[in-house]
Amino acid sequence: MARAETMRGRGTVPEPIIACHDVWKLYGSDAAGFLAKHGGAPSKDVIREQNYIPAVRAASIDVLPGEILVIMGLSGSGKSTLVRCLSRLIEPTAGQILFEGKDLLATSDTDMIELRRHKMGMVFQHFALFPHRTVIQNVAFPLEVQGIDRATREERARNIIELVGLSGRANYYPRELSGGQQQRVGIARSLAVEPDVWFLDEPFSALDPLIRREMQDEFLRLQQMLKKTIIFITHDFDEAIRLADRIAIMNEGKIVQHGTAEELITNPATAYVAEFTREVPRDKLLSVKSVMEDVPEGDLGGASVRQADKLSAVAAMILNQEQPLRVVDDAGRTVGAVRRDRVISELFGANG
Repeated sequence: MARAETMRGRGTVPEPIIACHDVWKLYGSDAAGFLAKHGGAPSKDVIREQNYIPAVRAASIDVLPGEILVIMGLSGSGKSTLVRCLSRLIEPTAGQILFEGKDLLATSDTDMIELRRHKMGMVFQHFALFPHRTVIQNVAFPLEVQGIDRATREERARNIIELVGLSGRANYYPRELSGGQQQRVGIARSLAVEPDVWFLDEPFSALDPLIRREMQDEFLRLQQMLKKTIIFITHDFDEAIRLADRIAIMNEGKIVQHGTAEELITNPATAYVAEFTREVPRDKLLSVKSVMEDVPEGDLGGASVRQADKLSAVAAMILNQEQPLRVVDDAGRTVGAVRRDRVISELFGANG
């Protein structure tokens, strides 16, 4: 979560690269007219009574430069539809989507095609490689579509192939690669256009668990180098925790809560979010900062822990102390205290 916390910690939040305001996607006859008739905010019951399908309902969220925003929810929650609305692969019924300040819903189809070709990278669960093209030809394909000459596009493709760990396989065909290697080709192809925003829709869900873990590691390594703005869809909370700066949880077409994983776990906005996050291993996720409080100086023991420490790393120390422990920031300043009974309640009482 370091990047998002760093941005908030500076006291100034950068302008969003994508701003999504009150976006709706309804399926049915004259959906836009139906929305307008109900003041742009029909209830879920009214929507269903009128035989509309509410894929996305009043979704609003900003995507900040350089962050990984994970959108998650159960099957049918609307997460894939929302992401396709953000890139206008699906036309929203209503709302506003700004990309670098530009109104996407007022953008012509021709300009949208150019925007996707030059500024948006997309990776889906089924990566749809061209079986008759080699790795380098697959990776270079988006550049070929842009009209870039062969020498230039193949040079860039070779650099990206090396970047994603496929050196020596440029002339292989997809059938000669493992599932994880094929997914790397899909990732490389989406990076060929050097996108400003990278959309990934459950890109690892079809992979075996071990390969999936390796691909998550690879993804994080790439992000450390490239600093892309990423919107990543998953239904796996463990995957979201590993990858996300922030998480948005969707249910029945609505974004019901968004924030860091720690915020969602410690302060769920709804019973649905609480249930969704119930099985998360809290000690490995929660930091000391999430459970610290104000305690009189005279009540503090001599030991201290850092506010950024994970509870899993310092729980034994806290539980073995009668007195509250001092909590310090990175500069060694006292910022609060943590009590043993609070940690016991947080780790063992919340799920019991």
